[in-house]
Amino acid sequence: MADDAEIGVLTTLARQIAELVTERSPSDPAVLRLLPDAYADDAEAASEFRRFTEADLAARKASNAQTVVETLESTGDDGRIRVEASQAIAWLKTLTDIRLVLAVRLDIDSEDDDDGRETDPMMRDVYDWLGFVQNSLVEALDA
Repeated sequence: MADDAEIGVLTTLARQIAELVTERSPSDPAVLRLLPDAYADDAEAASEFRRFTEADLAARKASNAQTVVETLESTGDDGRIRVEASQAIAWLKTLTDIRLVLAVRLDIDSEDDDDGRETDPMMRDVYDWLGFVQNSLVEALDA
């Protein structure tokens, strides 16, 4: 079960992911993390690949985020978030995208990295909490 604050945080973050990938600011490191170059050592090939794939990938990420928002908006008064099997992958992908963006903002490079705790403890707590939410969804799908 989720309370109104948790639902509000998830809804806001999912909407922000949709905005990030729709606007695709090339100078934002979070956008570059969500839409990475396919070829790290070949700028020309990476640019060509991006030209053919970026819009579709961004649209899928925005659609996944919208699925999360719609699910959250239909949460009942009991606080239970009901994720249908057909929505689960969109949820997992969006949670991953949100955590990737937060990791960039917190300068987290690995799972064991403790960065961000002192510079922005609230954002780091949200990052950790989203990992719990993601793990809970995976466990529910495995049950």
